[in-house]
Amino acid sequence: MFCYQCEQTAKGEGCTIIGVCGKKPDVAALQDLTTHMLKGLSVVANEGRKVGVVDRDVNVFTVQAAFSTLTNVDFDPERFVKLVKQGIELRENLKKKVKAAGGKGEYREDAANFVPESSMDGMIKQAEAYGFAPKPDENADIRALKHTVIFGVRGLAAYADHAQILGKEDDSVYAFIHEALAATLRDDMSLDDWVGMTLKTGEVNLRAMELLDAANTGVYGHPEPTTVPLGHRKGKAILVSGHDLLDLEEILKQTEGKGVTVYTHGEMLPTHGYPKLKAYPHFYGHYGTAWQNQAKEFGQFPGAILMTTNCIQKPQESYHDNIFTTGLVGWPGVTHIPNRNFKPVIDKALSMQGFAEDSNGKKVMCGFGRNAVLGVADKVIEAVKSGAIRHFFLVAGCDGAKPGRNYYTEFVEKVPQDCVVLTLACGKFRFFDKDLGTIGGIPRLLDVGQCNDAYSAVQIAVALSKAFNVGVNELPLSMILSWYEQKACAILLTLLYLGIKDIRLGPSLPAFITPNVLDVLVKNFNIMPISTTEEDLKAILGSY
Repeated sequence: MFCYQCEQTAKGEGCTIIGVCGKKPDVAALQDLTTHMLKGLSVVANEGRKVGVVDRDVNVFTVQAAFSTLTNVDFDPERFVKLVKQGIELRENLKKKVKAAGGKGEYREDAANFVPESSMDGMIKQAEAYGFAPKPDENADIRALKHTVIFGVRGLAAYADHAQILGKEDDSVYAFIHEALAATLRDDMSLDDWVGMTLKTGEVNLRAMELLDAANTGVYGHPEPTTVPLGHRKGKAILVSGHDLLDLEEILKQTEGKGVTVYTHGEMLPTHGYPKLKAYPHFYGHYGTAWQNQAKEFGQFPGAILMTTNCIQKPQESYHDNIFTTGLVGWPGVTHIPNRNFKPVIDKALSMQGFAEDSNGKKVMCGFGRNAVLGVADKVIEAVKSGAIRHFFLVAGCDGAKPGRNYYTEFVEKVPQDCVVLTLACGKFRFFDKDLGTIGGIPRLLDVGQCNDAYSAVQIAVALSKAFNVGVNELPLSMILSWYEQKACAILLTLLYLGIKDIRLGPSLPAFITPNVLDVLVKNFNIMPISTTEEDLKAILGSY
């Protein structure tokens, strides 16, 4: 195997024996084969659009299959075998439709014609030709940008899938995903062409995040500032982790009146701010963090655990019986709920001891989406003009287990008292429970939401730039980002598409970026690695 799509990849170069995430070589190989299948399907989908043939089943399948290959989503090899076979069936049916409409009947690309082996072992062997390992005869910089596009598309596909689940779609997003994946088979594109394709990935990801924002707020209302307990109630319990709002809503509906309290974990914390969700009286609080203590937290939780989407490490076998997955998430040995009928989860929770007594821990606040922040924009603007607020820091991104992420905790702790920290995504669990106080009634720590809510942060920055009549890069705003997986890659590409400069990125730079490509990013966007908290704060503020 060779996998280097996440920040924690072995030795900062690539996982070759087993993934740091726990991904085994068979799963890695089948993910590579799934990607190859998607490239071929995309070639045919592109041809279809030329003659007016657009197949929604192909569109939805494409984003779901691409999302499945994203870090920490699916570790089940059997499911990838089914995905590959399903993709080939869709491809061949689409070929017939395209030909009937006057389009191509024959394709030169291997990916558009390859036939998978019938057995899993055969597919794994077949995948050896289609991996991500560097090849001696290819241009390293073009390879780096191709892989950046593929990884960005995986993140983009995640956002598109979340949006379509709640009824928001745009064919231009699907069309670009097919265009980009098909393009990775070409050998006639220059380095500049690939730079353009990379930035276009960011542009289309912005549209996908806009769709997701409209989907979430359209169904559940705009998030409101909300206090969330970190303690627990006596009684039976279910913990919901991940990102998927519809899964959470369904389990809240299905547990009504059953004496079960529903808690959030990880990226689900911001869901307490949505009016429609927080209306459920048995939706209580937040349990645990994201990565740092996850095994301990899950092992000690006295109820059932439902895991949605990604950003969760592979669970330990000792508590497999307490864990259920939904959507695209899967691990061998863990029960998967394919249809949002959560009776097995509820039955498991009712059979377990639950919490023996109430616990009143700390409380945190969430719900500072764009509507909430811009609703007090006049106060924010006045505080900046008066000097009460000197600077804004967006400290956001992924969390992870690799050493070096304490930087983000220390950074927030050392941010001066006249500065405001905005945060989103699971990286905030390095500091989400810090009491930073307020400035003129405005909390100094504003939780914008999940990584899925990055569109809100972008809109806050754009609105402030308009209010001050300056470009975003002229705002007293600095972005200190942590990355781990491919949704973070997609967001970074969006920021670059928007022309955002001076981004500090860590804990380490992507292994798939070559020195020449990094040089382009530095020259055009002044993107830089984090250093120490003191050095970075001094560089940004001059003194502190």
